[in-house]
This record gives sequence, C-alpha cells and structure tokens, in this order.
Amino acid sequence: MEDPRHATPAAGKVQGSPLEVLLAFSRLGVSAFGGPIAHLGYFREEFVRRRAWLDEATYADLVALCQFLPGPASSQVGFALGLMRAGPLGALAAWCGFTLPSAILMTAIALGAAATRGAVAQGAIHGLKLVAVAVVAQAVFGMARTLTPDGRRAAIAVAAVAMIAFLSATVAQLAAIGVGALAGLVLCRDGAGAAPTGAHDFRVSRPVGIAAFALYVVLLAGAPALAAATHADVIARFDAFYRSGALVFGGGHVVLPLLKHAVVDPGWISQDAFLAGYGAAQAMPGPLFSFGAYLGAAMPSVPDGVAGAAFGLAALYLPGLLILVAALPFWAFLRGLPMAQAAMRGANAAVVGILAAALYATLWVSTVKSPADFTAALAGFVLLVAFRAPPIIVVLLGLAVGIGSVLV
Repeated sequence: MEDPRHATPAAGKVQGSPLEVLLAFSRLGVSAFGGPIAHLGYFREEFVRRRAWLDEATYADLVALCQFLPGPASSQVGFALGLMRAGPLGALAAWCGFTLPSAILMTAIALGAAATRGAVAQGAIHGLKLVAVAVVAQAVFGMARTLTPDGRRAAIAVAAVAMIAFLSATVAQLAAIGVGALAGLVLCRDGAGAAPTGAHDFRVSRPVGIAAFALYVVLLAGAPALAAATHADVIARFDAFYRSGALVFGGGHVVLPLLKHAVVDPGWISQDAFLAGYGAAQAMPGPLFSFGAYLGAAMPSVPDGVAGAAFGLAALYLPGLLILVAALPFWAFLRGLPMAQAAMRGANAAVVGILAAALYATLWVSTVKSPADFTAALAGFVLLVAFRAPPIIVVLLGLAVGIGSVLV
C-alpha cells in the first residue's frame, strides 16, 4: 500500500488547513537563508519531496510563472502553494509564516538603529554597506550568467546601463525594461515557445484574475496622480513602495535601485541608513522584501515605527501578489506564446544592466573609500561566489571590518 505521505495529490486540490500551512511556512520563515533561488530549493524539498503537496511538473510550472511576472518570486511561489493547499486563507497563512519572522527582525533593527549613536554604530553601518556591495555584486554576477548568456542579451544589458547613466532615475528604469522587452521581441526569439507542463488548478477564476489585474493597474496609475493632486505624504509613500514592488523583475535584489530612488532621493531616509538596512537584510532568513518593513519603520514621518513597518511591507508586496492572482487563471495560455517569452528574455537582460548600474552608482561610489574597504568587499564576494558561504558569514565579516576600523 502506498504511504499517504508520499502520494502525489491532484494539482490544485484543497487538502489542508490554514494552520497547517502557517506552521509549515513559519518553519521556513525562521530557517530559509540564502536568497530567492535558495528559497525555491527549500520549497521543493519541503512541499514536493517531503510533504507531497504537489508534483514536480506542477511545481516547475509555478516557478516558471513567478519568474515570468514582476514581484518577489519566492514569496509569490509560497503564496501560490498556500493557495493550492488551503485556499485564500492558506495563501495568507503562507505569506505570513514566511515573511513575518524576518519583517519583525528588520523592524526591530530599524527601531534600535534610531536610538543608536556613536563610532561603533557608524562602523557597523559601514560594515553592513560593504556587505551590500558584496551581495549585489554576487547578484549581478549570477544573473548575468543566467540572463545574458549570449551577445545579444549582453548588449541589451549594456544598453540598460547607458540609459540609467544618462536619463533621470525613474524614467530610466521604466525605459530600460520597456526597451529591453522590445529588443527581446526582435533579438531573443530563439528557444521560445516551450509547451506548458503540469496540469494545475489554482482555484482562481478568470473574473477574479481580471479584477486583480484591474486593481493592480488602477493603483499603479492612480496612486501617483492622487499623490500629485493631494500632496499627501502618506499617499506619496504608498506610491513609492507600490511602484517599486510593481517593477521588480529578476529577483529581490533588483528592488534596491528602485527603492533607493523612491525613498532616498525624496529625503525620506538617508542613504547610509538605507544601505545599512539593506546589508542587515542579508543576515535575515526569509524574503529580501522584508526590507520594506525596515524602511517603513525607519522613516521619520507618520506612519512610522511598527505602523510604518506594516505600511511599507504591505505596499511593497501588494503589486506582486495582485499580478500573481491575475495571472494564475491564464498562465497555461500565456506561457505558450513565443512572443511573450521573447519579450521577457529581453526585459530580464535589461534587469541585469539596471542592477549593474546600481552596484556602481548607488553602492560602490558611496561605500568603497579605501583599500581595506575594497579588500573586504572583494572577500565577501569571493566567499559568496567561490565558497558558497552562507550570507550570515559575510554579514559577520562586514560587521567585524566596519567596527574594527573605528576601534583601531
């Protein structure tokens, strides 16, 4: 007789409870280090191999969808897994279990940093900024190998760097992604058109998907217009977080330049505090988007503190979850379109350029000031890439270098 623990369930069949989902994802929320790619590996081991909530083909299809869409891919996969297992409450339980542990820690760091002064604290901040240099350099390196494997896509990435360098920040990022997608339609058609795999039912109807997409578009277009019309700071902040979450392609690290332009340039938070929080996020388990909780808590204007953390986290995540719900009923059709795949190849190549420009302009220029800084950042990069060290090791190295530089 087959062991029920290893039986392959019918894809999309609601078999569990929200509490079961919450407990499963909470365990990952406190232990899943290593970034989005590692998270997808944890999910496969836990929910495909160990718990058998779905089969390999369905999981592969789900990962492909979330990599196709803007937003935090690993969090979107977790949300969809919870939806498949226990319906809408299961989706909410999966998001809470996976996200809240790191979000709570990042909120505590933001509140503690506000009360921390002195040379040691400044040294720690500098060390965390060096960590951010190493981590983003690793992300650029890894994404370039995957998303720009040929000369055509490498050229799209270089063009995106040039656009970032010569255009205003917000216009440049939108233009780079748009031009990359158009270039992909012309240059990146090879290999597109793979047939869909895995039968799945995410229990989202087409009317619900259409409504979610309409809300996604209304908020994306309406929030900046409303902010301009009312001059309300809270609406402007919602728009900043929401727009950043809506334009993230290619992984959570891409949110760095988007959020920097959205919250540092208007003066809501200093660049040092921004980069220190980003560095601290590398030491957290769970999703990198918990950085939104840090930013919301660290901003001086209302809402701030815990309320600000909840505000920033929700606004940053909302577009990615809305576009996921919108796409679920249509995914089998969409992924079979060669033109859609080609456009995404070009857009993803542009993302590499956007992140490379951020590595230089946002991080390197303001952080690497001495041979010791360069050595520490390079050591962190080598540890991550060549030795596959856990990010927490690089965080500890950065803190040691930063604090040591003010004590010696």
